[in-house]
Amino acid sequence: MRKDDLSLNKMAKSLKISRQSVQSIVKNELELRSYRLFNGQILNDQAKQNRKEKCKKLRDFFKVRRVEDVLWSDEKVFTVEVAKNAQNHRQLLSPALKNTRKRKVATKSLFPKSLMVWGGVSASGKTPLIFIDKGVKINAKVYQDEILTKAVLPWKQNHLNMIFQQDWAPAHAAKTTIRFIETKIGSFLTKDLYPSNSPDLNPLDFSVWGHMEEQLRSRKVKNLADLQKELNKIWSDLDVNYLRRTVDSVKRRIEACIQADGSHFENLL
Repeated sequence: MRKDDLSLNKMAKSLKISRQSVQSIVKNELELRSYRLFNGQILNDQAKQNRKEKCKKLRDFFKVRRVEDVLWSDEKVFTVEVAKNAQNHRQLLSPALKNTRKRKVATKSLFPKSLMVWGGVSASGKTPLIFIDKGVKINAKVYQDEILTKAVLPWKQNHLNMIFQQDWAPAHAAKTTIRFIETKIGSFLTKDLYPSNSPDLNPLDFSVWGHMEEQLRSRKVKNLADLQKELNKIWSDLDVNYLRRTVDSVKRRIEACIQADGSHFENLL
């Protein structure tokens, strides 16, 4: 059985021919092309069924309400040592030096310094970034006091038709949190409506956070103060047209999720 995820180098080694020969065969005779792997969450059969059913409900929901009114929210941990792009992070050396001390090593700390941030985006803009102090666990009280009160409620005052979205982490699903949202925020995507295990439906997860990490790679970040400063700059520079396009794609993603029976659907976009 052919393994389509086997690298060209490993094929060449196994067949005892050059990589160039393997590349020529793959491209010209087999007419295959190399594509990057999609990233995705682990989904069992039950999770897929749950996603499909709730996406159908979401589709119906957005026939009545506007996806543009949703405030999408999420937390993210950023580190001082931003992950390098292994595909592009290279060094030019002569073959004679490839196994010498001239060959650089990409190093990273075992536990790099990090910041946890919370953000909210919609088709019309974004909330301020909220930085969670080191060592603070986001329990229900912290979530309500530091995030819902300081960021979501002020957004609600200027966006009366707001629909709030959150995932279903323990602090978000706590009874006191749900009561807070129901009494002070109002409209939100309930647990019966918004599927768990679905970062591919949240604009922050499938687009914004990745964009911010990519931007960080080109910036000098030596400590947590630098990291917070650069994150705020990148966040501030997020263009509303980019946010609108990203949010608009959610409805297409919901349809794709249904078409894929709740499984990964990036190949359908």
